[in-house]
Amino acid sequence: MKRTIVLLLLLLPFTISVTAVRAGEIGLSAAASLREVVTELADAYRKRRPEARISCSFGGSGVLARQIEQGAPADLFISASREWMDYLGERRLVEQDTIGTFAHNLLVFVGVPGVTATGMRDLTRLKRIAVGSPRSVPAGEYAMQALRGAGIEKELGGKLVMARDVREAMKYAELGEVDGAFVYRTDALLLGKRAKILFTVAEGLRGRVTYPMALTVSGARKKEAREFLRFLQSAEAKSVLARYGFVVK
Repeated sequence: MKRTIVLLLLLLPFTISVTAVRAGEIGLSAAASLREVVTELADAYRKRRPEARISCSFGGSGVLARQIEQGAPADLFISASREWMDYLGERRLVEQDTIGTFAHNLLVFVGVPGVTATGMRDLTRLKRIAVGSPRSVPAGEYAMQALRGAGIEKELGGKLVMARDVREAMKYAELGEVDGAFVYRTDALLLGKRAKILFTVAEGLRGRVTYPMALTVSGARKKEAREFLRFLQSAEAKSVLARYGFVVK
């Protein structure tokens, strides 16, 4: 019994240390299309605050929202649409008074070499088109809104290749597995010579691409998360977003 007590006393400082580190860590869940810019912003924040520990997870906004609903450790959520922020809000999983706009984007159609298209009607001539699954990927939902708005949803139904997130849709285009894909402009700017922007989808055909961000209920209780949120709202962060092609006005 005495040996057990001694062992527990020896382990206690280690246990407290690990708990403190975990308590000070900032868990960030962000849409896949934000990977590069959020990674740079996290690095910039660490340079300013060397003690900051930020763990980033990227994926489809719907997938991330459901993970948070199921208890995934996240202090801050940045979605690629208001829908999934509202989803968590309705379940009281985000702090309502912290919800704000992180940035805006544009939806574009990219094509592989040899493919020509200057507008939505031209897509009916293509064989395979990649799009994020509209059930969980906002870029996919924006794309489907545009197809309905252009009156060509039924014509393209059998030609659509569903992707897990916007980055996977872009990868299909880069690899030549499809004729083209609906992606965000900021994603398209990262493309090499294997695909290029053919046209920008008119905003009148779909809703404005907006990235809302908010602290989760648990994140709102953490000083570290609140301070990081303020940094993401700063002029410095907006400058980085603009450099990556995001709209910050």
